[in-house]
Amino acid sequence: MAPGPWKSRFWAGGLLLWLSVGSSGDAPPTPQPKCADFQNANVFEGTDLKVQFLLFVPSNPNCGKLVEGSSDLQNSGFNATLGTKLIIHGFSVLGTKPSWIDKFIRTLLQATNANVIAVDWIYGSTGVYFSAVKNVIKLSLKICLFLNKLLVLGVSESSIHIIGVSLGAHVGGMVGQLFGGQLGQITGLDPAGPEYTSASVEERLDAGDALFVEAIHTDTDNFGIRIPVGHVDYFVNGGQDQPGCPTYFYAGYTYLICDHMRAVHLYISALENSCPLMAFPCDSYKAFLAGHCLDCFNPFLLSCPRIGLVEQGGVKIEPLPKEVKVYLLTTSKAPYCMHHSLVEFHLKELRKKDTNIEVTFLSSNVTFSSKITIPKQQLHGKGIIAHATPQCQINQVKFKFQSSNRVWKKDRTTIIGKFCTALLPVNHREKVICLPEPVNLQASVTASHDLKIACV
Repeated sequence: MAPGPWKSRFWAGGLLLWLSVGSSGDAPPTPQPKCADFQNANVFEGTDLKVQFLLFVPSNPNCGKLVEGSSDLQNSGFNATLGTKLIIHGFSVLGTKPSWIDKFIRTLLQATNANVIAVDWIYGSTGVYFSAVKNVIKLSLKICLFLNKLLVLGVSESSIHIIGVSLGAHVGGMVGQLFGGQLGQITGLDPAGPEYTSASVEERLDAGDALFVEAIHTDTDNFGIRIPVGHVDYFVNGGQDQPGCPTYFYAGYTYLICDHMRAVHLYISALENSCPLMAFPCDSYKAFLAGHCLDCFNPFLLSCPRIGLVEQGGVKIEPLPKEVKVYLLTTSKAPYCMHHSLVEFHLKELRKKDTNIEVTFLSSNVTFSSKITIPKQQLHGKGIIAHATPQCQINQVKFKFQSSNRVWKKDRTTIIGKFCTALLPVNHREKVICLPEPVNLQASVTASHDLKIACV
């Protein structure tokens, strides 16, 4: 007799159970360890720290493990012989996990063989900014206690690298200060400005907090700190108004946070890509754009600093100078890196007024422009032009001599001069390449010349 519907289901279920467990004699698969994640805090639940330390290792970059004590660390895959990267987020408006953190961790583990520990202090960083600031000392003490557990396992202080974002940069600074400045490195990604610009060095990130301290500044006119706080301070695009970020209020939250968060995305991009985000020391952004800072001789003895995981940012001198402002230009999106070239124009004759010339590099229908100003009664003017393609792929240069804006008649003024260019850093004049023929320019008329530079 054929089994009824209930018996059929029972028989089928039993068969499946037998096939999955008993037919081969194998034990059931071992359950995978549960991955820990960041907490979520209601804005009304903020100010309570509830700190979590989440460990991520190269063999399993997508699965965080909650580690509290030494036994947790020993059983979680932590490798005391590797370097340790500690990521500390900043103020959280909504009390949610930082949107950038997962990609940051994955990229960091792909770029280097290290232990990565994310510090989750969402509860203490949520609500009112000034309440989060009050939590900085308490959080720093908790992190110090945790790091002491690493030292017990054999980790050296010099192998610890703290990467702090915004308010997290000052947390990192305080932790470093409590360790007597002996931690290996602190990277501040747009260290927070409010409450810290006028703070003492004991209260904020500074160059004495680690063997090497660097900071990337992208929002100095709003949420980021305006002053240098490390051995090397990168002021990207002058430190404010990043390309590609909205310039109007209607963009909402993106308008508020885009410049500030650009430091995070720049650092991630530096980890992902081989094109260098190289910067150049200069007294000011204006002086850099005017071509007054062409190499890294002073004070780095020609070792130009670079954003990323290069040891000491690529600076190869001891002792390290402090609070050196360095500048670079970027594109509006990843990988962000630009090449920087000096552009020069030498007039044949003196003029009684300023001479303004727009210089444009062309490469595969992409253009990059800059302006050279030659002061009156001077023959030489220069500037910096940034281009996303290598200099040897620039095939044409265009010039436009700016008109004097005479309303009543057309400006027919002409000038003659010599144009030269060189890729930064310009350590020797032999690197400078000049057009073979003099350049003749008439006011408001664009002139084009072929540019041929061999690839090295």
